[in-house]
Amino acid sequence: MASWHKMVVLIFLMAMAKSYGVEDKVKVSLYYESLCPYCANFIVNQLGKALYEGNLVSIVDLRMIPWGNTQFAPNNAWICQHGPDECLIDMVEACAIDLLPHSGLWFEMIKCIEELNLQGKHGEWKSCMNSLKIHPQPITDCYQSRKGVDLELKFADETNHLNPPHRFVPWLLVNDKPLQEDYQNFVAYICNAYRGQNKPKACEQHVLETNAFKEANSSHHVCYSGEIEQSLPFDYNL
Repeated sequence: MASWHKMVVLIFLMAMAKSYGVEDKVKVSLYYESLCPYCANFIVNQLGKALYEGNLVSIVDLRMIPWGNTQFAPNNAWICQHGPDECLIDMVEACAIDLLPHSGLWFEMIKCIEELNLQGKHGEWKSCMNSLKIHPQPITDCYQSRKGVDLELKFADETNHLNPPHRFVPWLLVNDKPLQEDYQNFVAYICNAYRGQNKPKACEQHVLETNAFKEANSSHHVCYSGEIEQSLPFDYNL
């Protein structure tokens, strides 16, 4: 009887998922680093607007992986492309992704931090938890403990095993396929990959946007891997 009940529940959940288009969602994975200005601009001015103003979020299963071009020193300390502050904020954003209850909230926190970065005020990142009414203690406990380190090491392993390897950030995958230099054309790729019936507003002009993006982005704004500034390693020492 118990197994029969479980089967009924499973069938019901699968039917619900199908009716709401969960099975049709397009997997989008963004590999980035928190203080790269081009990552910040992409998150704030392109990805965020398409997701929430164009309702692209209704067909997207979004993942964000904050590690980027960080390297390991011989003693396993982290050398982040834009200095130790970036290592810390990457870990804060990893903790937000892990702890906050839904992607809309953790994305809003990341977007808030990246907006501050664009304004040259990334040191005020804690204000984002206040403005979004996020209780700060769980995230603080995370990034000040081994948990935050382990989350980042997991993201490091994932980033370092990309195939093909990432050459810069932002590095965007749609259904596990890297867009490479054409990442700013992500809306068209997502809309083309979507197999559901109800395309959002963002997809209505994706063909026109494809042409516009190709004309507007003859030069690509990215943070290349291997271009590490002179900076002190971030030794988490936990």
